[in-house]
Amino acid sequence: MPNNANHKIVAVIPAYNEEKTICWVVLGSLKYLDKVIVVDDGSTDMTAEIAKKCGAIVIQHKTNLGKGAALRTGFNEALKRGATIIVTLDADGQHNPRDIPKIVAPILKDEAEVVIGSRFIEDSDNDDMPKYRKIGNKLLNFITLPWKRNITDTQSGFRAYTRGIVKELDVKADNIGVDSQVLMELTKEDHKIVEVPISCQYRDLETSTYNPIRHTLSVISSILVYVTEDRPLFFLGIPAIIFLFISIGFFLHLLDIFNRTRYFSIEIALLGFSALFTGLIFAIAALILFAIGRTIIRLIQKNLEIYSYKEYKEDEEQK
Repeated sequence: MPNNANHKIVAVIPAYNEEKTICWVVLGSLKYLDKVIVVDDGSTDMTAEIAKKCGAIVIQHKTNLGKGAALRTGFNEALKRGATIIVTLDADGQHNPRDIPKIVAPILKDEAEVVIGSRFIEDSDNDDMPKYRKIGNKLLNFITLPWKRNITDTQSGFRAYTRGIVKELDVKADNIGVDSQVLMELTKEDHKIVEVPISCQYRDLETSTYNPIRHTLSVISSILVYVTEDRPLFFLGIPAIIFLFISIGFFLHLLDIFNRTRYFSIEIALLGFSALFTGLIFAIAALILFAIGRTIIRLIQKNLEIYSYKEYKEDEEQK
């Protein structure tokens, strides 16, 4: 097996009703990997049974929970099995397992902590990608990382991660927006992320459970949820302030009209109260989310302190 002797490379493949292609993906991946973990996300066909017969370790969700939930399950299993490099790829045949050596090479050379298989950089093969997908991906690239233009394919699920990165990752999104959420999480820190060119196959394949519009909306909703949870005072507080100022403007305009004409405009009053109510809702939501986030952080810190103290006591007793 052409793997580095110091690494255990494991693939995690989320799968939902992919009985037609799963065996090809598993067998192709096993040529370049130590193990393949298929997370069957509530499939109603023979995906799990076929994957097992083709040599994969299969974990099954009783119901369809989404790609993010499947990745979370697969990551945990890969870590338990001692993986030092974890490769993710799709089960629908879109990704060619022959590109796995290219995906893991930068990690083996200590040039990266995360590698993304890009369909949009030089030497990549995306000739049969539908035009609407190319446009949709460019839109989602901008929405996901508007400040980081050197990442050309934020929606690629063909990636490689070091063990350390996966242990740090907090995979929050359960749905297909997980690829964007993970990248946003990673770019908050100064992690080494590189892209390598890959080929992709679309012709004659059902390459997405979602239609393009639903896919795009799902990713955007995941991004909005993530940024709101991450910085609620900024992303909810600013709209709250804007709406409150708008309401003040309406009320001042209402008073001006009343002082000049003694006419009370019900329409302007309703607009003012609507803006005031919307602003208060945003403000309350921002404060609640901020308070919950602070509480969670304090609880985590407290648990870490307790755990560290227990370790310290155990070490003292052993001495």
